[in-house]
Amino acid sequence: MWAIFTLIAAAAQTARNAMQRDLIGKIGSVGATQVRFLFGLPFSLLFLAGVEAAVQLPLPAWSGRSLAFVGIGAFAQIAATALMLAAMKRQSFVVVVAFTKTEAAQVALFALVFLGEKPTGLLIASIASATLGVFLLTAKIDIGRATAGASAAGLVSAAFFAIAALSFRQAELALDTPSYVLAATLVLVEALFLQTAILFGWLAAFDRALMRSIVGHWRGSLTAGFMGALASQFWFLAFALSPAARVRTLALVEVLFAQAVSSRILKERFGPRELIGIALIVIGAILIVNG
Repeated sequence: MWAIFTLIAAAAQTARNAMQRDLIGKIGSVGATQVRFLFGLPFSLLFLAGVEAAVQLPLPAWSGRSLAFVGIGAFAQIAATALMLAAMKRQSFVVVVAFTKTEAAQVALFALVFLGEKPTGLLIASIASATLGVFLLTAKIDIGRATAGASAAGLVSAAFFAIAALSFRQAELALDTPSYVLAATLVLVEALFLQTAILFGWLAAFDRALMRSIVGHWRGSLTAGFMGALASQFWFLAFALSPAARVRTLALVEVLFAQAVSSRILKERFGPRELIGIALIVIGAILIVNG
């Protein structure tokens, strides 16, 4: 199930990223970042109401440890999203996605350093195979011409995404409930509420014109917010069932989805390098699912 959840999340996230990128030219990087959280929060509340009715269990008791990890993850995700969108202003969509996909390796490293989770040889092989495949697949389309600033932003964005993934998983594990679906959905609501409050407060204090602009583009923002909430819902479900390093390694298939979004697959024929890249991503995915 964790693998199915991850694939659904990767597809939804690709769609959300493309929608947010389109919004950058209209409301800027900060505005596009806020859309993910502000317009995603109502949908997460609907998800929670539906899950609670389906499982017929009360919400888990308050947990200081869980909320602490939610806070760390929320701040990290805001920073990661803002950096990613800022990089997309200057670089190809697929190129930025490629650099952010170093997240899988960073998740494994941070899990080892901070949580004592030792990666298996199979996990290391999966990460190496899939990550190399990502760069081979995208090398033909501007990786070599990527600016230093965009490259650095993508790498740092990946680090923050890695911290967020580990934090949200720990937040879910800290909740006392027999339902992983309820735990995942509650953590999602808490994270989106905190992120919305932070960014809304910042806009209210420093950029009210941008706040009005976000509201003015509510149609596109609403769709992006839904896709963001949907992607996060399935990411959190996957985190509840499997270590973050495994989830984020399988998530590297998102690069294949990003290729489709950018229309590269339709406009270009694959050469040997691209085919090898696809094969390495698929091999990495197979290894991590069966390992």
